[in-house]
Amino acid sequence: MNASSSTVDADEVARFERLAATWWDPRGKMGVLHKFNPVRLGFIKEAACRRFGRDPKRLDSLAGLRILDIGCGGGLLCEPMARLGAEVVGADPAAANIEAARLHAAQSGLAIDYQITTAEGLADAGERFDIVLAMEVVEHVADVSLFIKRCAEMVKPGGMMVAATLNRTLKSFALAIVGAEYVLGWLPRGTHQWDKFVTPNELEAALERHGLRVVDETGVIYNLIADRWEISSDMDVNYMVTAEKAQ
Repeated sequence: MNASSSTVDADEVARFERLAATWWDPRGKMGVLHKFNPVRLGFIKEAACRRFGRDPKRLDSLAGLRILDIGCGGGLLCEPMARLGAEVVGADPAAANIEAARLHAAQSGLAIDYQITTAEGLADAGERFDIVLAMEVVEHVADVSLFIKRCAEMVKPGGMMVAATLNRTLKSFALAIVGAEYVLGWLPRGTHQWDKFVTPNELEAALERHGLRVVDETGVIYNLIADRWEISSDMDVNYMVTAEKAQ
């Protein structure tokens, strides 16, 4: 399949498939995602509770909502979403990632529908969701506009999409690639390609073009002193966006 019909970048899939066994090791090569998880989970939960009139303090605050995590990897986001009561579908084109996700979910006693598939595969099958998540995946797809289009198709009327990605700035090159991959060794070298990073304007334009209205955006920074990721107004490197579809 070529880029005009597929969102999948085969080289990216192969790269992450090689890391499949490390997804659930908080001290391993995916350790940075484990530290990042609380911030993105909190952002998604708050946005969902606002949109669907839920109480964020409830342990089942996402009950009854059907959520897709596209490019789910080993399921780091799927599991906490399922624990909050959501009906979760985790999709990834890398078979090894899905196997790792299924194994961990089974060990955790969680019922999550993991599928080896793509955004276009699900959209073509007529799948629809209250919430579509594209977290740290936009910068890895072959065609950003097509990817957003197919994801937007799957958002139910009144639903929402949340995306997290990396801005294409000199600062992101210095911190997300040189710093994170080569100096600190947080990520395997070659994890990211700077020319595939997406600016907030580009992402928001794609979302709006495909029928979604951007309602919130925020930056995420790493606090070295506290050793944690935090919400910030600084969107120069990591950022997250929420977009909604009209009823």
